Amino acid sequence: MGDVLAGFQTVWEFDTDSVLIRFERGIRTPKLFQALGERHVPYEALSAVELAPGKRGTVVLRAVPRPGADPLMDAADGQLKEAYDPYRLVLPAERETLADYYADQIRAALGPAAGTPAETYLVAAPPPPMSFKAYDGKASFDGKAVSFRWFWTGASSAKWKAGDQRFRVDELTGVEWRSPESRGSASTAPKESTPKEGSAKGGSPKSGNNGHLRLLERSAEDQPAGRPDQDPAAVVFGMGYGLVHQSLPFAAAVLEAVRASASASAPCADGAPAPARTPGPRRDPADIADRIRHLGELHTAGLLTDDEFSAKKAELLAEL
Repeated sequence: MGDVLAGFQTVWEFDTDSVLIRFERGIRTPKLFQALGERHVPYEALSAVELAPGKRGTVVLRAVPRPGADPLMDAADGQLKEAYDPYRLVLPAERETLADYYADQIRAALGPAAGTPAETYLVAAPPPPMSFKAYDGKASFDGKAVSFRWFWTGASSAKWKAGDQRFRVDELTGVEWRSPESRGSASTAPKESTPKEGSAKGGSPKSGNNGHLRLLERSAEDQPAGRPDQDPAAVVFGMGYGLVHQSLPFAAAVLEAVRASASASAPCADGAPAPARTPGPRRDPADIADRIRHLGELHTAGLLTDDEFSAKKAELLAEL
């Protein structure tokens, strides 16, 4: 088509086989859109196109992605607020006829598989390296592994006992992302509205409904999910820690890498052992000393036994 349709905060550029969705930068533009910048969406990634009246004299043109076509929408799992939906184009009501024309053009370009889930991701996730600060730790992803580095002011004693974590993408089956802005989301994890039992200094984020990012490990598929604040495979965030525009693109990038790894690797034989955890990088001595001091505080407070304190101290010293 080669045409451009400009709406509020968003511009769609049409091609013969795809639409380029560009998000404008500005104080009124949601931070998620600013973080995404633009998204190239092939028509084969769509299942339908909808046109409906909007609020305050507007119309909304929305492309409906196929399940499994976009890692961002898979990770969001229906939790995004309407205003954060990257597939919505809001236009003045007087442009309804033009929007209807483009809706028909896109519908005509949809393939026979539009009504079925996509077998591979057709829309790219934001590329790594990526990182964001949650309440209890910093999450980093380099394209091959996810690392969690705990903050002594926010991480629970359970996470401190487990130590900083590093997960290769081939150890994972997926991710579980819960928005701190969505109550009653699809996630099955419990709310974290009360102070965390056994947490270190700092209490909990000032939010009645915390979010989290949990990595789903292949070796723990048959185990029930525990509380995110106690799970070393999860980071917890509230409204001020790990916002949607930081944590959701991160989750999408990890999810895309997990699916790519699963597709590239041959299936394991029955009974084959899970891959060994890759050790994390060597740490700064000052950081090690600070962590040992904090372990001493947990030990003095009775949150660590003598054996646990000695074992964790030896583990940290071995990283020097």
